[in-house]
Amino acid sequence: MTQTTASPHSAPAAPTERVAVAIDLVKSYGSGDGAVTALRGVAAEFRRGQFTAIMGPSGSGKSTFLHCLAGLDTVTSGSVLIGDVDITRLSRTRLTKLRRDRLGFVFQSFNLLPMLTAEENIRLTGRLAARRADRQWFDTIVDSLGLRPRLGHRPAEMSGGQQQRVAVARALLTRPEVLFADEPTGNLDSRSGAEVLGFLRRAVDAYRQTVIMVTHDPVAASYADRVLFLADGRIVDELHAPTIDDVHARMRRMEG
Repeated sequence: MTQTTASPHSAPAAPTERVAVAIDLVKSYGSGDGAVTALRGVAAEFRRGQFTAIMGPSGSGKSTFLHCLAGLDTVTSGSVLIGDVDITRLSRTRLTKLRRDRLGFVFQSFNLLPMLTAEENIRLTGRLAARRADRQWFDTIVDSLGLRPRLGHRPAEMSGGQQQRVAVARALLTRPEVLFADEPTGNLDSRSGAEVLGFLRRAVDAYRQTVIMVTHDPVAASYADRVLFLADGRIVDELHAPTIDDVHARMRRMEG
């Protein structure tokens, strides 16, 4: 992406109640001499109307942290609260329902169904949850993302940026309490990436959406309200109102 020292976020309303909390998260893989600890007592909270980026060197635990927060991976110890629900204590069935009903997901791979049109892909999560989406909210998302001309197209007929915008629209249609994004611009060119990040920023500012995003890109991180830096499975630094230069400097210091 083209670099700029300006921070693209404005001055949104102050974040309010906590919508997600990590309490002393530990995540280990394997056992005995071959055990690997990816998270070592990580604690953080995330508030409504806040955009948080998670960064760190390769192997720092940032993606593991996101997956544990989102209930996509189990924890070895500690707790994750979504609202007032400790998702680490839920059965698999109840956890699946909570993810479907209360969380949104955007990944580096677009995860669109190739046989469905853009509109059908956007509406898919609501259909699976047996909930009819509010038409006005659907129109707001579609028009904000510039997808109106593409609603009848299948993924193979769209660019990567358009497909990722469809994925973002799908994630936001059910008004999730938290939207989790794992390298959402990793497969996009700079222009398409800026479009997706700009909409996530607007979703936070205009609609009080909470976004938690893993990224390796300082440009992407500069769209956030704050950046959490992980190293060796721990949060080692935090940066508020980040600029690209600030993020670069922190990452160089961590990797030096």
